[in-house]
Amino acid sequence: MKIQGVVTTGIYCRATCGARPDPRNVRPMGNSIAALAAGYRPCLVCRPDRLPEIGLDQPDPEIAHAVRLIAEGFLDNANTVQLAERVGYSPRHLVRLFEKHIGASPDFVARARRAHLARRLLDESDLSITNIAFASGFSSLRQMNRVMRELFGFSPSELRAKRSRKDTLDPLDGGLRLRIPIDGTLDGQKMIEYFAARAIPGIEMVEDGCYRRTMRTCGFPGVVEVRAPNDRNHLEVTMHLATFGSIIDQVESVRSLFGVNRYDADAINVLRKDKLLGPIMRKQTGFRLPGAWDRFETAVRIIVGQQVSVAGASTLTGRLVERFGERIDVPLPGPLQYLFPTPAELSLADVRDLGMPQARANTIKRFAAAVASGEVDLTSTASLEQVVANLESLPGIGPWTSHLIAGRVMGHQDAFPASDLGLRKSVAQLVGKTDPVSVSEITEISNRWRPYRSTAAACLWISEINPKLNGKLRSPEQSSSFCQL
Repeated sequence: MKIQGVVTTGIYCRATCGARPDPRNVRPMGNSIAALAAGYRPCLVCRPDRLPEIGLDQPDPEIAHAVRLIAEGFLDNANTVQLAERVGYSPRHLVRLFEKHIGASPDFVARARRAHLARRLLDESDLSITNIAFASGFSSLRQMNRVMRELFGFSPSELRAKRSRKDTLDPLDGGLRLRIPIDGTLDGQKMIEYFAARAIPGIEMVEDGCYRRTMRTCGFPGVVEVRAPNDRNHLEVTMHLATFGSIIDQVESVRSLFGVNRYDADAINVLRKDKLLGPIMRKQTGFRLPGAWDRFETAVRIIVGQQVSVAGASTLTGRLVERFGERIDVPLPGPLQYLFPTPAELSLADVRDLGMPQARANTIKRFAAAVASGEVDLTSTASLEQVVANLESLPGIGPWTSHLIAGRVMGHQDAFPASDLGLRKSVAQLVGKTDPVSVSEITEISNRWRPYRSTAAACLWISEINPKLNGKLRSPEQSSSFCQL
């Protein structure tokens, strides 16, 4: 139990809070949002509002998808009826499920999402309260004032007056700094090393342990920097932007890219008990499945990576960006100077002379056209089987690619690219064989890890059971864009 409400004070705390309330007055709370919805205010001593508001490890997969859509800003421009239609439920049933599993309605979850970021900016930045309102996704200062009083019991100005000086982050080179809390632990430095090997020239770079990439908000280009402190409990983000309006969406993109929302305690607990994976899972700590800053960008990067080395895929994607991406006219750090092309732009591009096979160039154009037309929806809440079948209906996309896109881009926890040679070699060592197991054999073995095969795959890719496969670029067949940490 991480969150607990104290009925006599109306405050909710971390379970480890030093205030030590009488156990008879304590009520367990599933998460911060449930506590807020129940009328509790966050403790000013242990600051439970600095924990992640809610995880995506919901028992109902459709609820998990709905929560993810809310986290990505779906309800900023839509309503609960449209959200229910998106996940295939009636509005009444969706609200009922949210109340049961989360303790709050979808609208309340969306309001709490904005309020938590506003609270963090009040503590950690010197942005004006008006700017914080728009940065957090509120439509007006009045709306933020009303929501903050409703959830936290104080106005924004009162909350800022209560902040400790140690909470404030001094800006780096004029950028806006803030912390992104993590549920569980995250080996962010390994994640940054992973991105370093796969950085798209002109869009991404890693230097001195810092991940940087281009971005756009409110029509203006900029750069985001992400660092991983040693405590593994949060990421430190710096944004260099012309305007900080609606940066709540950029914050969510960072969370998505670094897999912050992918922590699944159930998956880890189950796999730790598995005869084959258990010893590895107990040894590895702080890993996550990498996600995607932009779903389309990552999906194209995966397709480009078919049958080429990791370095080769980065080079080819860099050529694609240089030829068809949007060039940024304002000066940015280092070689960062492009934004990734949109699906519509890439569907019309002639990518044949970039150095890749004709068949793969055709696949990229066809995939881009399918995304642009809506034939392929990278935010779909469809089942894994439906997603894989839809992707594989496109020429040039097979099970390896479809499962990588389903797992990394679309967040399916049971995606498993069984043909990956690295996985087959790792499993061979686990079962005492010298040659890679067959696709049929690894598929049969992987059934024991359902419905958490994505986590199992990540464990196999990053484990130390085969040191020769770690820290080196794999052969083309082994080059997975998924999770070779």
